[in-house]
Amino acid sequence: MPITEILKRNAELFGDETSLVEISPEKNEGRREITWRGFDENANRFANLLLERGLKEGSKVAILLMNCLEWLPAYFGILKAGALAVPLNFRNTADEIRYCLDLAECDALLFGPEFKERVEGILGQLPKLKTCLFLGDGCPGFAESFSELTGKCSGADPATKLSDDMEAVIYFSSGTTGFPKAILHTHRSLMTACEVELNHHRQTREDNFLCIPPLYHTGAKMHWFGSLLSGSKAVLLRGVKPEWIMETISAERITIAWLLVPWAQDILDAMDRGDIKLEGLNLSQWRLMHMGAQPIPPSLIRRWNGYFPGQEYDTNYGLSEAIGPGCVNLGLENSHKVGAIGTAGHSWQVRIVGEDEKPVEPGKVGELCVKGSGVMKCYFRNPEATAEVLKDGWLFTGDMARMDEDGFIHLVDRKKDVIISGGENIYPVQIEDFLRSHKAIKDVAGIGMPDKRLGEVTAVVIELKPGFNCTREEIEEFCRELPRYKRPRHIIFEDIPRNPTGKIEKPKLRQKHCRNGFM
Repeated sequence: MPITEILKRNAELFGDETSLVEISPEKNEGRREITWRGFDENANRFANLLLERGLKEGSKVAILLMNCLEWLPAYFGILKAGALAVPLNFRNTADEIRYCLDLAECDALLFGPEFKERVEGILGQLPKLKTCLFLGDGCPGFAESFSELTGKCSGADPATKLSDDMEAVIYFSSGTTGFPKAILHTHRSLMTACEVELNHHRQTREDNFLCIPPLYHTGAKMHWFGSLLSGSKAVLLRGVKPEWIMETISAERITIAWLLVPWAQDILDAMDRGDIKLEGLNLSQWRLMHMGAQPIPPSLIRRWNGYFPGQEYDTNYGLSEAIGPGCVNLGLENSHKVGAIGTAGHSWQVRIVGEDEKPVEPGKVGELCVKGSGVMKCYFRNPEATAEVLKDGWLFTGDMARMDEDGFIHLVDRKKDVIISGGENIYPVQIEDFLRSHKAIKDVAGIGMPDKRLGEVTAVVIELKPGFNCTREEIEEFCRELPRYKRPRHIIFEDIPRNPTGKIEKPKLRQKHCRNGFM
């Protein structure tokens, strides 16, 4: 069943209840909200507009918006028209936007005021793009007003026939290894994400989900799908300052929050400094904090539990090729296994394979593979890349992992990030976890540097906590607990670049710090 039917059901059963809230503390724009009926009607209006313009099954409609109250209704409107939604990264440059629109063969684009100049500069290079819609005040001459046009359209359901096997969305890989690939999913994938999320986090109509990450990414949206399926409220917070997050959780009575590692670290650091005081905040309803997008340092969760004892915790592993989070899940009952990413998620299969693509023994490191109805159909217009990762229904994730004696999977590192030094495999995540236990270190990234003798050696880029100082010599002394071959040879102090989904952008670090092949 397509997820558009779930939205229609919510509008019928819970029409007058709040579905979404938007809070924008940075711009001091106050609070906006929409009911389930309003959500559904706005989606219908956009669907009817697209159908009037001749857009239908197979058409691609891109969304280039910051998180806002209009984002999800627009997404559902595209689906209701039978077209494919193509969410775009709002941090993309004009060239990257053009690349994605061209690769996905987009027929239409919905964009916001933040992107006027970027969009205007590339329109002449996109002959297939016939419809350009602007959301906001002051519509530019090269576009049409989304609000004016949809306001004239019917709010009735367009009754387009959709099936589980129809193509529904194109997402883009995070681009941490170069230009992103276009990931094609069907309606069945989206429904799978709903069912997986609800099974893992047990949302009810009493829950209220805090969504902070960008909606163009599968992680944020697929966790919100649990709210969709349960008919419960969600809050879109536009801002990541620790004070804003905690104040919103208190004021909006949030029960579930998904945090990225940097945000959780910032909250803990702010509480350590006394900038955030738990006294006076209403947090008794906050039942679950879950994380993903990267390996979670166990030391971080130990600190978190010190402030929030008894709160449920979960880790989710996923990737856009497997419809976001949930193909591997720690589980609410397994907080004693913090450090592992978990076992096969609801309705998923997992295995770890060696170079021969056969399963390895427990304890051995290999490539993590997943299988389920949430696996992508293909990389759009890229059969070669598809064949590299899709084999007999299994998705080869490119992540190196091992399974412990209890059957729990531990993420070791990205296959492409493994450092081979003098014939030894070094997994940067292990070094990063060790260094994060240092009291002065806020964040750390391990990368391989070319070396004439050993092929590669380990370098670490260290971001210190505000107000802390540390020297290279102190780090070297701290690392004496590591085996000699794992000790970093190069130590660099600077901020760690992360993409909007919290992943460390290691290609940027390698490009910056490798000069002529050597340090």
